[in-house]
Amino acid sequence: MTAVTDRQRLAYVNTQASEARVNVELQTEDMTLNLGPQHPATHGTLRVVAKLDGEQVVDADVVCGYMHRGYEKLTEVRTYPQVTTLINRIDWLSSFANEVPFILAAEKLMEIEAPPRAQYIRTLFFEMARIANIGLFLGEMALQVGALTPAFYAFRDREFVLNQIEAATGGRFHPNYDRLGGLKDDLPKGWIAETQAVMKRIREFCDELEGLVAGNIIFERRCRGVGVIPAEIGKAFGVSGANIRASGVDWDLRRDEASPLVWKDLDWKVWTHPDGDSFARYWVRLQEVRESTFMVDQMLEGLPAGSIQAKVPRIIKVPAGEAWVHTENPLGEMGFYIVSQGGLGPFRCKIRSASFNNVSVLPWLLKGTYVPDIITILASLYFILGDIDR
Repeated sequence: MTAVTDRQRLAYVNTQASEARVNVELQTEDMTLNLGPQHPATHGTLRVVAKLDGEQVVDADVVCGYMHRGYEKLTEVRTYPQVTTLINRIDWLSSFANEVPFILAAEKLMEIEAPPRAQYIRTLFFEMARIANIGLFLGEMALQVGALTPAFYAFRDREFVLNQIEAATGGRFHPNYDRLGGLKDDLPKGWIAETQAVMKRIREFCDELEGLVAGNIIFERRCRGVGVIPAEIGKAFGVSGANIRASGVDWDLRRDEASPLVWKDLDWKVWTHPDGDSFARYWVRLQEVRESTFMVDQMLEGLPAGSIQAKVPRIIKVPAGEAWVHTENPLGEMGFYIVSQGGLGPFRCKIRSASFNNVSVLPWLLKGTYVPDIITILASLYFILGDIDR
């Protein structure tokens, strides 16, 4: 073996030092990563343009509008009863809940109020829509971070809730059940007992997910401390629903806003979490599904007798005026601002949807995060594309 001389050793060291100096002086360019848009045949597309330094996000831009359907303009060429069919499809996973604020705004202009039984049933289906919507999220978020089984659990048990919605309204996905002054139909025979059994099953589903997902160390490490939204930042961007309550903000329109619906008559709790991260957003929604099942049980036990429909004209013309009503929909604050000129349909209608405001925080939220965390954060914010691209 040939010995290395001092001269060879010195030449090697000098070469290494020279290469090191070159490496220090080299500047790498940022890389732009496109997340989406997905194939146009899917039910909605969103694009996130992330500028990366290595695997770290230095800038991000959310590009929406790929499936814009013009709900606000379409309401101007629909009668008031026809609009409920249209707005069912804004957030298609909680469609009945979309109907309620619009109907309440129109009733406010007409100065009518649905009978107590109708208000109970409206609130009942509102909470069942919340269970069906967020119950699916509880499985789907686990899927986004790599766990397949919880998604099957969520689809399985959500079907039982949809069965009950369909049994009463005739519509599984888009009930179109609300009417000005009341409801389309009363509850069928045997429906109450069947729904109580389904609520018990959903609570068992939540217990399963508590251990399978929320108590899973891999899920926790993917979510804890990731995508933290400070309370003041969330408020500034108009974030609402479970997303803002997971940042410690104790605000829920069901409790804090006067409404003809019957949340005020129920014994229930608003859940919050101080951490504001992706795990907190999952945990708050898990508790809210449980809470909604207890609320449904209370309404089934205290359901008043009587009519489900107030007297309204056969041909509905809403008096001229303006009205704003917002409710705590499954994804957050949803509101309708209606301008009437006394016609058969709205003259103008402004829709405040929850998802649009919730994703507006993403450019701020994604800065400094890493590529794998982008998916976790997007999943935890939980948005529906129809609720963004109105």
